[in-house]
Amino acid sequence: MADARACADAPNPLEVRGTLTRLAGLVLEAVGLRVPVGSQCLIANGGKPPVLAEVVGFSNDRAYLMPAGDTHGLSSGASVTPLAPYRTVPRIGQVNRPPSPNDRGVLRLPLGGGLLGRVVDPHGQPMDHLGPITQVDVEALDRAPLNAMDRDPVREPLDTGVRAINALLTVGRGQRIGLFAGSGVGKSVLLGMMARYTRADVIVVGLIGERGREVKEFIEDILGEDGRQRSVVVAAPADAPPLVRMQGASYATAIAERFRDDGLHVLLLMDSLTRYAMAQREIALAIGEPPATKGYPPSCFAKLPQLVERSGNGLNGVGSITAFYTVLSEGDDQQDPIADAARAILDGHIVLSRSLAESGHYPAIDVEASASRVMHNVASPQHLELARKFRNLYSRYMKSRDLIQLGAYAAGSDPETDRAIVLYPELQRFLMQDMREAASLPESLRGLACALHEDSAGRDAKPRAGMNHTYFQPEGEHG
Repeated sequence: MADARACADAPNPLEVRGTLTRLAGLVLEAVGLRVPVGSQCLIANGGKPPVLAEVVGFSNDRAYLMPAGDTHGLSSGASVTPLAPYRTVPRIGQVNRPPSPNDRGVLRLPLGGGLLGRVVDPHGQPMDHLGPITQVDVEALDRAPLNAMDRDPVREPLDTGVRAINALLTVGRGQRIGLFAGSGVGKSVLLGMMARYTRADVIVVGLIGERGREVKEFIEDILGEDGRQRSVVVAAPADAPPLVRMQGASYATAIAERFRDDGLHVLLLMDSLTRYAMAQREIALAIGEPPATKGYPPSCFAKLPQLVERSGNGLNGVGSITAFYTVLSEGDDQQDPIADAARAILDGHIVLSRSLAESGHYPAIDVEASASRVMHNVASPQHLELARKFRNLYSRYMKSRDLIQLGAYAAGSDPETDRAIVLYPELQRFLMQDMREAASLPESLRGLACALHEDSAGRDAKPRAGMNHTYFQPEGEHG
């Protein structure tokens, strides 16, 4: 009796194991496993290393698991062992914080300053061959959302280093904005420009579901050595299991949240939000969830805001996460279900045009189709007026472009259109920017006034004597 009582009072409960009964496609089924959804399990694989899997659903006494690795070699009857009370990542030199009772069954990965300059996979393991990761803490991947009333509103502009964004689509610190583009129109290059030139303390890059070749190219060619020193890159290539791709997006967000909680201003670049939704679609369909909109189950549209709402300003103005999420528009269709859902939950959208990219116009930002929902909160009235005039003139020219090119437009028909025709070359040059060229926010505003032949207050300005209109400066500007 004393032995039984001592066993019952022991801090470690008896280990409960399940049995693998079915493997169909991507999903595993096990019986005898009573653990909550989200728990991590190890599946015995003969003489090979065990396969890590996560419980993603259940039905009666059957648990559905999604593997985080290769399932080759698994057989019926293999033992399934929960990783309880919490999971730590092996072979990493870190401080291991004691778990709380709420951490039972929760995935815990390394977070902290030791990740700066490193490239890791969604399990927190280094991929850059630079040795083990040190000076990090092991914390829970799932973090409680912040109370919306404790967040400061977006009131401060953020300098992205991209002229068209600074002047016409001004971004606020703590804003969440989508980068909508088809394949091959320069979204990765634009992300790299923002990573190098944005005024942020830390940059967290999540490469989710992209081609493996692009991971190294993005880090070495686009991000560059200077950008990498203040960055953390989480890479989950396209050949990774869907569970790993989703975990990569959550891990990148958790890293950004940790830096924000430390009082830092973080830039989160996630490429792409669509791949995250596709990974959730694969998991949901595999466990039997019915498709709803164009093959996407309802859980896909529920997961998107859960991920996006984790970014933003911190508690009482301490720290911030400004997030850019790329959204792939299948067939350049802006009404794609994921694109439409993302547009509704984000604080703005930047649309990249294939026609502009094909004409050599980079960055290929379609200013007519793009909008920043917080620009009126972070820009001055003079800035807003200049941006409105620019959009008006640019839109007038684009609407009359076919008539102009055919010679069917009669000069003098509309004064505003006449002015748009005269200024269009300068408007177009203003929107174009080399990937190795940085344009600060003040420089962008001066360039905006120059392109419109106005000063910073919106008044007509005259070119200086002997100066070409391309390099025209408003009256009162020096240097």
